Amino acid sequence: MNSYIYLDNISIYAYHGVSSQETKVGNTFFIDLKLKVDLRQAIESDDLSLTVNYADIYQSVSEEMAIHSKLLEHVAGRIVRRLFAEYPTIEAIDIKLSKQNPPIEADITSAGVELHCNKLIF
Repeated sequence: MNSYIYLDNISIYAYHGVSSQETKVGNTFFIDLKLKVDLRQAIESDDLSLTVNYADIYQSVSEEMAIHSKLLEHVAGRIVRRLFAEYPTIEAIDIKLSKQNPPIEADITSAGVELHCNKLIF
């Protein structure tokens, strides 16, 4: 059985970017997470301690988003490393991190990065 916990469309205002305006003004960022976790024990027991608490995941993501980075790749990588370190039951992570209205001359809603990470490889 494959089982996942997910958090979709987390919206966080942060100050990531290369240009000085991005680091001063900030922007809205969206994060989608899909965490591969063995949920069999939680399914049987109804015990929160036997799963990954998505409120705790949100807190970890929020704290990482508060640390300035130039590149979204760097932010996403930090989030993945932290989640693997703090939650040993997570086997794999899919993360999509996007910036709303990026500062480019194009009609675009968002731009970002997507990582698919296996704990054994990352």
